[in-house]
Amino acid sequence: MAQERSVATHGNSTNLADILERVLDKGIVVAGDINVNIAEIELISIKIRLVVCSVDKAKEMGINWWQNDPYLSTSAPQLQLEQQNKELMKRIELLEKKLDQ
Repeated sequence: MAQERSVATHGNSTNLADILERVLDKGIVVAGDINVNIAEIELISIKIRLVVCSVDKAKEMGINWWQNDPYLSTSAPQLQLEQQNKELMKRIELLEKKLDQ
């Protein structure tokens, strides 16, 4: 004889998509420190900070490191070239001033 069992569900159950939407909308921070000591001598200290949120929420918080990362942004190499160009122009100006003196 097979017995049927019903699974009790709550009226306000949330699925994974709802939870993910809430986390990305609000953001979540996970922080932790790892210290490795031997005989009261600290050998390794690691600080871990993890932020999980949407790109829009990250921008609201002032986090935008991916915009300048050459592996994640197509405009990053251009920004690096512009910065290098400015630095080289300054060096050329200094050298020209020294030659004029």
